[in-house]
Amino acid sequence: MSSVQKAINERLSFQIVQALADAIDAKDAYTNGHSRRVAIYAQEVARRYGYSEERQNEIYMMALLHDVGKISIPDAVINKQSKLTDEEFGLIKNHTVAGFSILKNIEEMPKLSIGARWHHERYSGGGYPDSLQGEEIPEEARIIAVADSYDAMASKRSYRDALPQKVVREEIEKGKGTQFDPEFADIFLQMIDDDKEYRMKEQSELD
Repeated sequence: MSSVQKAINERLSFQIVQALADAIDAKDAYTNGHSRRVAIYAQEVARRYGYSEERQNEIYMMALLHDVGKISIPDAVINKQSKLTDEEFGLIKNHTVAGFSILKNIEEMPKLSIGARWHHERYSGGGYPDSLQGEEIPEEARIIAVADSYDAMASKRSYRDALPQKVVREEIEKGKGTQFDPEFADIFLQMIDDDKEYRMKEQSELD
């Protein structure tokens, strides 16, 4: 395969992944652009951590599709504004396993499913779906976890506006070593401190 054809194929793969991520986000009126923002944040954490450009691009793609399993969840559950029942919450939690099942057989990108399955694991244990802890959780998933949580707090939801930056920072700090890998949490805290105008939120130009 020529270098030109390889570049074309890579660009096509990226566009397909981006389109799929946008389709997933469109299921929820309150998460438009979520996957793209999480991908941008995760890539920046990876860059600051010292990942090569190739690995940065790889984690960007993983993060773009971290919520792909939500395609299996009924719209009525995703967009429900009242409290979820236990059964409905079980459906929401299952998006990690569903996403893994969708992505695991893509031979050209064998690591693509990592973010989908393990971005809701907790560093101290007790997350889902596999109750992994610490370095049992793949490194990329630990990065995506903090990026995903940040965007959830910094974005508008059906029941609240985007949280103030100070509150978001406090929650990331509080989650160090429990919810989040402390090293990646520290990198994200630095990103927040560098963001003097709170541009890393739903209303920013990332949209």
